[in-house]
Amino acid sequence: MVAVPAGWVALSDRRTKRRWTVDVAAFSLGAVPVTQGLYAEVTGARPSASDGDSLPVECVSWWDAVRFCNALALRDGLTPAYDVDEAGERAGWDAAADGYRLPTEAEWEYACRAGTTGPRYGPLDEIAWHRGNSGERPHAVGTRAPNEWGLYDLIGNVWDWCWDLYDAEVYGTYRVLRGGGWFDEHWSCRASVRRRSHPTFRVDDVGFRLARSGVAAGG
Repeated sequence: MVAVPAGWVALSDRRTKRRWTVDVAAFSLGAVPVTQGLYAEVTGARPSASDGDSLPVECVSWWDAVRFCNALALRDGLTPAYDVDEAGERAGWDAAADGYRLPTEAEWEYACRAGTTGPRYGPLDEIAWHRGNSGERPHAVGTRAPNEWGLYDLIGNVWDWCWDLYDAEVYGTYRVLRGGGWFDEHWSCRASVRRRSHPTFRVDDVGFRLARSGVAAGG
């Protein structure tokens, strides 16, 4: 995992025209999305529509991602971050836990930008697998250029689930997705783009990456 320094990020929503600033504490973020190989190693399952250990896992719901975070934490001797009540559509986050979790969307965008201010951290074809260059399929993680902090595939390849509710008053339990995927046009592959979906939603261009609170050592 990559250590991300503390800082702040300005978020925006095109639908509501709202803009807000969030302070971000130091944390760690996976250099790449969770792969099919790691997902199968931890869960024994291969849900993806594509096939390959180095490809990002996809066709995983938000609930799948949360359960995976807890399972990997237990495997690695860490404290699970989440208390899950899927039937009640509730998940609590223990912010003091050292286990794996999903990034917040503020953490995600802050890490994606890595100090840049434009729509992307580099030229689209160099940093991302998107509709124009992907051949309409996902690709092995880490095969496009990283951002300045050594993070890959934050834009393109697969969308990343984030922890946050999108807009509870309007969309209920819908969660935030970030980053764009292999089937998205260039306008959806930007650091600021927010997408939403129900936490049970599964599709072949949505995956996730791991975060940990604090600065975690190791990969």
